[in-house]
Amino acid sequence: MSESPVTAPVCYRHPSKETYVRCTRCERYICPDCMNEASVGHQCPECVAQGRRTQRPARTAFGGSAAGRAGTATKTLIGINVLVMLVSILSGGSTAVAGGGWGGLLGSGTPLTEWGAVLGRAVYGPVGAATLHGIAGNGEWYRLVTAMFLHYGVLHLLMNMYALWILGRELERVLGPLRYVSLYVLAGLGGNVAAYVFSAPNQMTAGASTAVFGLMAAMFVLLRRLNLSVAPILPVIVINVVFTFAVTGISVAGHLGGLVTGFIAAAILAYAPARIRNVVQGVGLAAVFVVLLVLAVLRTISLS
Repeated sequence: MSESPVTAPVCYRHPSKETYVRCTRCERYICPDCMNEASVGHQCPECVAQGRRTQRPARTAFGGSAAGRAGTATKTLIGINVLVMLVSILSGGSTAVAGGGWGGLLGSGTPLTEWGAVLGRAVYGPVGAATLHGIAGNGEWYRLVTAMFLHYGVLHLLMNMYALWILGRELERVLGPLRYVSLYVLAGLGGNVAAYVFSAPNQMTAGASTAVFGLMAAMFVLLRRLNLSVAPILPVIVINVVFTFAVTGISVAGHLGGLVTGFIAAAILAYAPARIRNVVQGVGLAAVFVVLLVLAVLRTISLS
């Protein structure tokens, strides 16, 4: 009687491939195409997928996603600002680059900045066809958001984007993309609302500096919360505040409004109790947004 030939084991997913390697979790045979390196041995695709479903995703100290380590949100925000600047230059020509304020270093206004900068109410337009514009003048509420992505010249843009690159990546890393972008937008909105409330109705203001000032305040708050030294950020805040008051043409209300809003929003994110962190953070940031909206509505009523 002849003996049965001994056959080599085959991969459970690819029966045509012989293998002697087993998945360390389910012990099924797997070929090189199906192997996923594990801390010990290899695992099959199904066990890897099951492990991902049952494993809690990594979170930062403030409840954010670890995806913030890549800095994608910061890069995206910078890209949006640069793209808007290019559109502004195309709409306004060379004067959008330089030749305006600060002894000609800044650019002047363009049709795009006239469309999107913070403005209470003013009459402007082509000769013989001037019309009323502004948040209170023509219901242009979008200006409170668009203004944080507009700049007067390339130098204005570069200064803000440099600060955003330095501060933004660190904040995104510790907060996660969602909380970081929420902080950025709230700070920018807070600065623009302050500019709307406290500036002359016909004065236009724009720039990402409202959001950047909020990021500076947020960095201070988070360093304090983590019991780390605030020495790296405190001089930066002081210098920028002094600069804001010392140089003409800068929106004092916008910068300080962004600073205060960023401080409050960061405190909500940093000091929310871990047990109910998501609820406190969400409700807290929503409350800040509502307060800003109420202030803007009251200003609009007063101007109307």
